Amino acid sequence: MHWTYEPAMEQGVFPHEGGYTNDPRDPGGPTNWGITIFDARKYWKSDATAADVKAMPKSVAEAIYWPHYAVPLCYDDLPPGPDYAALDYSINSGVSRAAKVMQRLVGMNDVDGVIGPATIAAIGRRDPEALVNAICDERMAFLRSLKTFAAFGKGWTRRVTEVRALALHFADQAKHMAPPITPTQTDETMAKGVIPPPTATKKVIQVGGGGAAVGTAGGFHEWVIAHPVETGALALGIVVMIGGTIYAIDRNYQARQDAPTPGIVVVPEKAAA
Repeated sequence: MHWTYEPAMEQGVFPHEGGYTNDPRDPGGPTNWGITIFDARKYWKSDATAADVKAMPKSVAEAIYWPHYAVPLCYDDLPPGPDYAALDYSINSGVSRAAKVMQRLVGMNDVDGVIGPATIAAIGRRDPEALVNAICDERMAFLRSLKTFAAFGKGWTRRVTEVRALALHFADQAKHMAPPITPTQTDETMAKGVIPPPTATKKVIQVGGGGAAVGTAGGFHEWVIAHPVETGALALGIVVMIGGTIYAIDRNYQARQDAPTPGIVVVPEKAAA
């Protein structure tokens, strides 16, 4: 584990994320220590409730962050400064987006959100301080594009400003051992900086045909009993259709979430020594 990780979490992530929040305007829903109810159910308790999230020990969040946020970004292989800037971005707006932003900033042709040797090598050819500034500039541009910026923009702006300062401190500390910086504690709700997911809608599927008996509850019940094969095929078709619709919505949402921010500029490589 890289030397910047613990101070990044204790001086940056946890002070910024604070305690429990459940703002109806926040796409993350019930959140504690920066861990949403969705992550809690995915990595901690599959049936976690808002009350569970509210009572979540800090140790649970600590156990989630390293393997599910830091490791996918190859945190240990990133230079001091960009490591924390990317990590905090991923915690607030998603690992996939943070990874793709880094790839775009270093001019990768294959922007797939998977940080591997080629991306790490390209990052290593950039000045860490320039990359920190580029990550934070892109992040602010993305956050300003969100419709939730009016509600949470003040807190996000403060957070990114302080993330930039601490990340630049890490980059400088790697060279000169600069004195520590502690971000400001805030009571403002720190919502997730993501594109709000599509509003769930109820769809009523009407089944017709098969004679007049299908038109009544009793007739339909009799039709089901008399046509078990057709009933099974009908049920399977409905499941496939609903599953396909959900998959398409999810793919479209993820594409919007990870889309490039307009005007992004590739960070130039460092001049040869």
